Amino acid sequence: VLAELIEKFVSHLSESRMDCYFSTGNYKAMEIDVKKESLSSVQQLGVEMTVRYGKYLNLLKEDAENGLCFVLMNCEKFLKQQRRTVVSSLCCLQEHCAGYDWFASSIFLIMSGDRERTLTFLQQFSHLLVSAFLWIPRLHLSIHLPVTTVEYGIHPVYFCSAHHIEMLLKAELPLVCSAFHMSGFTPSQICLQWITQCFWNYMDWSEICHYIAICILLGPDYQIYMCISVFRHLQQDILKHTEA
Repeated sequence: VLAELIEKFVSHLSESRMDCYFSTGNYKAMEIDVKKESLSSVQQLGVEMTVRYGKYLNLLKEDAENGLCFVLMNCEKFLKQQRRTVVSSLCCLQEHCAGYDWFASSIFLIMSGDRERTLTFLQQFSHLLVSAFLWIPRLHLSIHLPVTTVEYGIHPVYFCSAHHIEMLLKAELPLVCSAFHMSGFTPSQICLQWITQCFWNYMDWSEICHYIAICILLGPDYQIYMCISVFRHLQQDILKHTEA
């Protein structure tokens, strides 16, 4: 039901010029001879974890690994068409991909391992503004960002979402904000980790699905409210750890 809901919603929005924030070229999924070896070691590890988790949730079948590799490699080729060439000494700008694609993996699980359905959804989703915040590799070295922003290697999730989370935290949860300040560790660091990993390893699968659906249906600002609500939920634990 969730897959159908976000699929229809995104398909409807991607047909409207007013809602298409990013223009993307036509890309036809290639029937690549999928070999896991052609993925980086980080991606290989991510694929193993995703497939293991998907089987644990009874969402994936035995041949799911090939389907996920197919999705990841096509996403890489699709996003590569919209990347800048940047000469930089920063390690994050020298790599061809921005780590493991947790968002694409989450959609693959939501679509029960249907690779064509997943790719179609991601291509339509890439037109929308919310894709910039939910799908981290979407704007890696992107032509949609100013050259100076790309050269700094800082993702919009950090200077938009994480910045607003810190501002809201100060107003909504001053004690939590002070606890972070005393620890010398910023809330934006942990939020960036949560968001990059789509809350994998932090929330249950149903909650991860709710997070993705809420942000798609209600807008990218709900990513900020979600993080604030998690900090509110953890407030007592955070204060207890600060005292200890």
